[in-house]
Amino acid sequence: MREYSSPAKAAISDDARLTDTLYARAAAEPSAVASRRQESGQWRDVTVAELHGDIAAYAKALINAGIEHGDRVALLSRTRYEWTVVDYAIWSIGAITVPIYETSSAEQIEWILSDSGAKAVFVENADHAERIESVREKTPELTLVWRFDGPEFAQLRSEGSGISDEELEKRRTAVKVDDLATLIYTSGTTGRPKGCELTHRNFLFIAHSALEGPAQKVLYGKENPSTLLFLPLAHVFARFVQVMTIEGKGILGHFPSTGPELIEQLSVFKPTFLLAVPRVFEKVYTKAEQKATAEGKGKIFAAAAEAAIAYSQALDSGRIPFGLKLKHSLFSKLVYGKLLAALGGEAEYAVSGGSALGSRLGHFFRGIGFTIIEGYGLTESTAPTSVNSPEFNKIGTVGRPLPGCTIRIDDDGEILLKGDHIMVGYWGNEKATKEAFTEDGFYRSGDLGSLDDDGFLSITGRKKEIIVTAGGKNVAPAVLEDRIRAHALVSQCMVVGDNRKFIAALITIDPESFEQWKKDNGKTGSIAELTEDPDLVATVQGAVDNANLAVSKAEGIKKFKILPSDFTEENGQMTASLKVKRHVVNKEWSKEIEEIYSV
Repeated sequence: MREYSSPAKAAISDDARLTDTLYARAAAEPSAVASRRQESGQWRDVTVAELHGDIAAYAKALINAGIEHGDRVALLSRTRYEWTVVDYAIWSIGAITVPIYETSSAEQIEWILSDSGAKAVFVENADHAERIESVREKTPELTLVWRFDGPEFAQLRSEGSGISDEELEKRRTAVKVDDLATLIYTSGTTGRPKGCELTHRNFLFIAHSALEGPAQKVLYGKENPSTLLFLPLAHVFARFVQVMTIEGKGILGHFPSTGPELIEQLSVFKPTFLLAVPRVFEKVYTKAEQKATAEGKGKIFAAAAEAAIAYSQALDSGRIPFGLKLKHSLFSKLVYGKLLAALGGEAEYAVSGGSALGSRLGHFFRGIGFTIIEGYGLTESTAPTSVNSPEFNKIGTVGRPLPGCTIRIDDDGEILLKGDHIMVGYWGNEKATKEAFTEDGFYRSGDLGSLDDDGFLSITGRKKEIIVTAGGKNVAPAVLEDRIRAHALVSQCMVVGDNRKFIAALITIDPESFEQWKKDNGKTGSIAELTEDPDLVATVQGAVDNANLAVSKAEGIKKFKILPSDFTEENGQMTASLKVKRHVVNKEWSKEIEEIYSV
């Protein structure tokens, strides 16, 4: 058993609440910029006074609509300005926000609304409203539905005009720091989602721990710090970013997609820091590589990438060879500058969470002048528990515990967590809550990891995802999967082999990279038509061989199968937080798995 703690820096008052900073700023510095929002394709500054005015108006409207302290109000929408407004309006009256992913199925929506007992719901558009309507009979407590893009949203605001400022302030200050702020339903790779009970203290503690710790240089390294939030606000990581930015008096922008158009908006918005999941950074790298290849500059990009990685690795050793310095300087002008411009040109740091980034990608981005700081957290821990910092960034790890947080590695390798950021429990599920904690109050993460002598945490896999081969060999699939996914042509990978004689993998192809690969290799046809093409198989074999270098021979992938279609959230094989649903993939591709082992 090993344990590491970081001393607390943030003291959260028992009288504190999530709305305090914003309401205080509205009185002290109303003309400061709090947000930027898109209007007619242009970014417009939103002052603190304007943001506060929008929040107060909708808080009053909710009071008028009969929403009481402790009532649950659901939010089904993509990331947008109104999401933050309504979230803080709900908190302003002591109600509880229940976020729902906009990609959720009717069955998932029904479960979350019925389990939480939500009284009202905000949706973004007509499609979302129809999905809510389809489950209304099974959610009798739900009585109110408002659409962001419908006339009822503006009408709702006007209906709160009769509520006085004094009445709103009375409701707001009645909120206590340990009151529930939100129920976030874990997307889960198995079973029905559980509602994590997160309080005002949970969010304030972790936001201020980050602001007074590793995020200090990230957020305050430049004047007028800003970030563009594009992750779904239904995800705890995005919610943490929202709270941290507002508590840190930064400028918060919203964008509803992580698609190709995001890169264009980053260059316009010019954020000073970014927070994202690894897949976003993988896309940035892959697109740059594809563009260079299409322009006949593939070899130059490859050389530049290797130079960036070597430069970053040399930074760790403390000695950069003169020849490498010259190469790095040349590629800074030819390649790196264009990549940094695509990210907006202002950001030097990004925080990555949700899953492993991979050492190679981490070294590449640091080598070009854009340091990605990896962190680790869960919905149950209000996002981050540990994170690297600009000053102490050990690539390949997820950093040290944030101030006030404790990490313990149990005897079986499970990561245990403790601190004021840990959830109260699972909504209406005492049994699951009890099982989730040790007798001395540590949360059982279900993840496996190790702590080095300096307190840096490394993730080695999921406790329940450990594969045990027929020969009794324990294999953590994450290290193999992460390295294979790092290949430009690969979209997803899932390692299999439980109770089998060897380890194998199911691999899917990235559609965009595939088009470029076809051109380069003189191929025609779809992914489904080319899954057994010798050249495609050979390319993927290279990625598998590289992954196998990270493990022992017994743990290496012996065979793999290229699948005709990708794992996606839409087909139910990925969670909304982009994790593979192993039980679903195992079931839906069972024939292909059997084919691997039948030969």
